[in-house]
This record gives sequence, C-alpha cells and structure tokens, in this order.
Amino acid sequence: MTVDAHHHVWDLSVRDQDWIRGPGLRPLRRNFTLADLAPEARAAGVDRTVLVQTVTVAQETPELLALAAGHELVAGVVGWTDLTRPDIADELRRLRALPGGSFLKGIRHQVQGEPDPKWLLRPDVLRGLAAVADAGLVHDLVVLPHQLPACAEAAASLPRLTFVLDHLGKPPIASGEREPWATALRALAARPNTVAKLSGLVTEADPASWTTADLRPYTDTALDAFGPDRVMFGSDWPVCTLAAPYARVVETAGVLTAGLTAGEREQVFAGTATRVYGL
Repeated sequence: MTVDAHHHVWDLSVRDQDWIRGPGLRPLRRNFTLADLAPEARAAGVDRTVLVQTVTVAQETPELLALAAGHELVAGVVGWTDLTRPDIADELRRLRALPGGSFLKGIRHQVQGEPDPKWLLRPDVLRGLAAVADAGLVHDLVVLPHQLPACAEAAASLPRLTFVLDHLGKPPIASGEREPWATALRALAARPNTVAKLSGLVTEADPASWTTADLRPYTDTALDAFGPDRVMFGSDWPVCTLAAPYARVVETAGVLTAGLTAGEREQVFAGTATRVYGL
C-alpha cells in the first residue's frame, strides 16, 4: 500500500488558478484531472491519495469532495474555508453533510501569502483552528520558513489539533542554505501534535538540474526531527511536473528513505497518512 498524501487537480474552465503566473509556471496553465493522474499513480504503485485545495474560494471544497466521492483513487480531501468566519463550526458541519463530505479530512489556508508572519496566532484564527480540532479534522500548514516559529506557537496553543506541515515548510533547497529553516523545523517537530510531508521539494530545488543529493540534507533533517511515524510522502502533482514527472518523484522519495527499516518506510508511504487523516 502506498499513499500519495498531497496532490491537486484543477479545471481552468471552472475557475482560474490565479497563482499560476509567470513564464516559469506556464506548463501548469492547463487542466489537470484525476483521469490524468490515475494511470500515473497506478504505474508508480500508488493506491490512494489525498486531494488538497489550491485556491481560497469557498466553492472549491464541495467540488473536491464530489470528486473524491466519484473516484476510487482519492481517500481524503484537505479543503479550504475561512478560519476567521464567526460561524466556522456550522460551516464545517455543512461541508461534512455535502455529497462526499465524509472525505473531508483537513482544512488548509494559504498562510504563505499572509504578510503577517504571526497570522496563525491571531485570536480569530486560533478560534477557527480550535473549531477544526473540534470537528475532528487536521490543519495543513502551507508556510514559508520565516513563518515556522508561529506554527510552533500555534501547535503549542492547540495541543488537540494535529498540524501537518506541507513541503517541509519550503526550505531554500536551491541555495543550499539550511538555517534558520532547520532550527525552526526542529522546534516545530518538538510539538507532538505535528507531522511533516515529504512533498513539494523538487520545485524548491533548481527545477532544471536538481539531484537527489540536493534534497537529502532536508529530508534527513525532517526524518530525524519528526521520526518516520510523523512523516508522510506527497507528490505535489501536478506542480512537481515543473521539475520531474510523477514516477521520478515517487522513485526519488524511495531513494531518500532507503536507509529506513521496512516498517519505517511503511509509515512514510502509508501508515502516517492513513492514521493522521483517518483514511
């Protein structure tokens, strides 16, 4: 069993993906569907996936839930809703009552785009995150390295909520720098209610010339800090295709974890995601 704990889909005829700008992202300006991903996933030995939101648009989450209900590949959805809305508890209940609502496993906000590095610590945001915990959901963190300290504080403030760090907090792999990212990552990992995804790393490296060796210091740091039972694999498809085809991303993750025991690899490639997301 292999779980891809992080991928996306979008249909540009339904709505624009306004984050896809600039010549470097031009290959992503087309539709990417589950029908596109499914054969690649099967060929790479991936059995189940977690489908993750891409835009802060309320209509997207019901669409993703419906997709999950209609396709055997998707085992869970990380959606979006406004964490600061006063009626967030009611909204989470509404989402879970929709077709496919049982597939809702977590909520994510594009914290990386918030100018306030302590956005997660705002009282209205913490209130929303508490509602996510009350609903039995997890919170995916998509942040930049300078926002990691606030993630650790939020995790300390809400010990009953599991925080899942996407893309290892986007370390500066292309430059080869590790600090202050590594220290901040270890501080987050010291909170027992935190988990990390080995995802999105090939596009943080040099997309045209990256090697497995470029990624290894960052994945080794994460595996040491969190332990394999709090690390999960994610492809970040189709964004990963800017740097590598799906099969190479899966293969690279296998190489980077080859030094683990069989049981530890099972956690990274299935067990952690299955447990954390309740797949």
